[in-house]
Amino acid sequence: MFDFLFKLFSNDMGMDLGTATVLVYVKGQGIVLCEPSVVAVDKETNEILAIGAEAKRMLGKTPANIVAVKPLRNGVIANFEITEKMVRYFIQKVHNKKTLLHPRLVIGIPSGITEVERRAVRESAAQAGAREIYLIEEPMAAAIGAGIEINQPRGSMIVDMGGGTTEVGVISLGGMVVTKSLDIAGDELDEAIVQYFKRRYNLFIGENTAEEIKISIGSVFPLEEELSMEVRGRDQVTGLPKTIIVTSEEIRAALMEPVSSIIGLIKSALEETPAELAADLVETGITLAGGGALLRGIDKLISKETGLPVRIADDPITCVVRGTGKYLEELDNVKRRKRFF
Repeated sequence: MFDFLFKLFSNDMGMDLGTATVLVYVKGQGIVLCEPSVVAVDKETNEILAIGAEAKRMLGKTPANIVAVKPLRNGVIANFEITEKMVRYFIQKVHNKKTLLHPRLVIGIPSGITEVERRAVRESAAQAGAREIYLIEEPMAAAIGAGIEINQPRGSMIVDMGGGTTEVGVISLGGMVVTKSLDIAGDELDEAIVQYFKRRYNLFIGENTAEEIKISIGSVFPLEEELSMEVRGRDQVTGLPKTIIVTSEEIRAALMEPVSSIIGLIKSALEETPAELAADLVETGITLAGGGALLRGIDKLISKETGLPVRIADDPITCVVRGTGKYLEELDNVKRRKRFF
């Protein structure tokens, strides 16, 4: 009877608590929320003015007393109080107010975080209203979401390039054999573009503009037809607004330093992979997930540098949250099996 009521009234959730974006999966409904991990705060009163998409629109455009902050840095909680309020806001936004039970919550976390940081995630989720909290490492969640058969006795490699971290995992028999993590990902790519414009054009641009450039014309491998776009910013010499035209070749040069670090991470993971599993990778290859997988030519560059086949997962941005959702769907099955053994 309790199981029936539990399924009827509970809105269990899977959450990808990312540095750049928060995605939420609700059991039986799929992905119901995708919003930036940004919170606008009044510095004088500590009052939260906006969360998510509305707060991101304020980045770089707020008056002196309002600051738009990212409470998560490199995939971990940098500001506990604001993160708790952000998580609570997103839970309440998608949670059915008519339900009687607080939701169970599965959260994707970076593989390299400390036990203290794990506890901070748990406490933040608990304070935000979650009844039970389960943590799953992001490379594993991304692999599940990407459709990799993780329980097979063969090696598979997943590379999850998010906003704050890039994570590499070699998986076999349902476990992580090798894991590597690096604090270089989407945010660092944006910062590399910002710095390029300062050095090359004495032009100051904001991070939203840098992200737009990366999405519009960014690439890491030569394109059949190179792209260009207008960029507006503030001249650092005159202090006046200025418009210039940039090409995808220029942006490619700007991105190569952080991208080279990511490729170095992948090679380091390959060097630590047991020989039998490394042999499997010649067939199974490397699967790319996360927003970074959408960067033009990243699959070709990684394939060229490693000599392995590389594929981009379907809808790579949602791989982690879809993985938490599948894990959530299996929780009841796991508990049911435990009752019989």
